Amino acid sequence: MLSDRTRGLLGWAIIIAVLLIGFSAWSYARTYSRSIEPTAFRSFSVSGEGKVVAKPDIATFTYGVVSEGGTDIAALNKENTDRGNKIISFLKGEGVEDEDVKTEEYNISPRYQNSFCRVGTCPPPTIVGYTVTQSVSVKVRDFDKIGAILSGAVERGANNVSQLNFTIDDPVGVENEARAKAIAEARAKAELVAEAGDFSVGRLLGIDEGGFRPYYAEKAIQTMSFDSAMGSALPAPSIEPGSQDVVVTVTLRYEIN
Repeated sequence: MLSDRTRGLLGWAIIIAVLLIGFSAWSYARTYSRSIEPTAFRSFSVSGEGKVVAKPDIATFTYGVVSEGGTDIAALNKENTDRGNKIISFLKGEGVEDEDVKTEEYNISPRYQNSFCRVGTCPPPTIVGYTVTQSVSVKVRDFDKIGAILSGAVERGANNVSQLNFTIDDPVGVENEARAKAIAEARAKAELVAEAGDFSVGRLLGIDEGGFRPYYAEKAIQTMSFDSAMGSALPAPSIEPGSQDVVVTVTLRYEIN
């Protein structure tokens, strides 16, 4: 037979054990529900935008050398190559580095002429000449020389200059600065929302980043075509790189406490 004291202690032990089991089950269920759905019911989102005014440090453009001639491919190819090499020598003389000059295309294509057909089977088209085309992209880091380089390339045989753009050679630093501003703005908004809603900001549940706005020149020359008969004295165009905003947007999701 158990004494009254022993039965009382045993009863309290059972009650405590039941309470501990219940608390453990409740705690586990709460943790599990958060793990499978951390944003449900007790969370809110805020967005922020960071903007940095960026100035370009590099200009890029593409020039082409196009030569048309008869069926003597060797002579035509030599003419085009000589003109192209003269331009590249000029660019390097202006301080453009080897790694900033890249040949994008070199192509030799035939030009055909169809024969006149009267009756019966028409003869196949005949080759009457060839066209040699080379296209080269250039990066210029000294903006004071852009105008002279453009006109100098044309004077030495470039038929067209196109896609002049100003950009940032390494945009990561500018993007990171804009990103930091966006996150700071979103955090400040979260505190204001929490204050207005009479709750406190909990742990950060997630962060989403929108696309950043890339840098482009305010004014860009799309295409300038030239005839080799225009002469060698071409005025250097005035080039203004301008500036533009780099923008990053973020969305932060916080738990509500």
